[in-house]
Amino acid sequence: MTSTPTVAQRNRWQALVLRYPLTSFFTLAMGISWLVWTPYILSLDGFGILHFRYSDFLISNQLTAILPGAYLGPLAAAFTVTAITEGRDGLRRWRRRLFQVRAGIWWYVLALVGVPAAIFMGTLAMDGAEDALRIPSVSVLAVYVPMLVLQFFTTGLAEEPGWRDFALTRLQQRHRPMVATTILGILWTIWHLPLFLTPWGGPDAGPEAIGRFFLLTMAISFVITLVFNKARQSVPLIMVLHANVNNFISVAWSQFFPGGPPDWFWGPTLGLSLLAVIVILATRGKLGFSANATQA
Repeated sequence: MTSTPTVAQRNRWQALVLRYPLTSFFTLAMGISWLVWTPYILSLDGFGILHFRYSDFLISNQLTAILPGAYLGPLAAAFTVTAITEGRDGLRRWRRRLFQVRAGIWWYVLALVGVPAAIFMGTLAMDGAEDALRIPSVSVLAVYVPMLVLQFFTTGLAEEPGWRDFALTRLQQRHRPMVATTILGILWTIWHLPLFLTPWGGPDAGPEAIGRFFLLTMAISFVITLVFNKARQSVPLIMVLHANVNNFISVAWSQFFPGGPPDWFWGPTLGLSLLAVIVILATRGKLGFSANATQA
């Protein structure tokens, strides 16, 4: 008798997930991440209500403070909803897609070279940036690849199996690619918002920084959708692309353009936005989507 309510509640919850898989995914992804990030926001790194700091590891305290919430958000949400809606077969298909590395070589060139080039050219277009341009030191080049690998297994792995492999796939089954990407880009931005209350948001965290981040996120989303649709829905490739955006901005960008004014922070957004416009115009808004593509 005592176990009956628990079983009934579990069945109702599973029925809700089965009926609303996308809503369940986004609710779990945001709710879990925000819950795990709350101590960081309230710590001495944020509002200072809790009198402790997260320990530094490699790149400040982002790995210890932010990564657990990132892993337990979109990644865990995708796993949970897939398990409930598709069972073991669905989980096997989901895991198999995580190792789908086959894609045209030019899509890897776009992810590894084209996207950083767009960020570089967008910044170079800013007033005075050409005169301030410097060649990075050898130490920056030496650390770039190891940091890219780190970003791949942290940011890329924590986010892309959820945002793109789970959510984008299902959104494109219901909406046109432009609409699906816009919805995902908005929700992806919202997921990040609590982090602007921490050092992650940078010293200028405010309405302008959030607006700039929103435009950057939307631009990246359209580029990622194209690559995901055209490159056999390769999740590892999308992880590389996402990781390389973060890596170029955090490791190399300030070395190419040292000591620039705050306006230069618009450079990466400008460059990726122009790339997104090219992608949209070149594909006439289809973003490489094919209704005949296999969706699991």
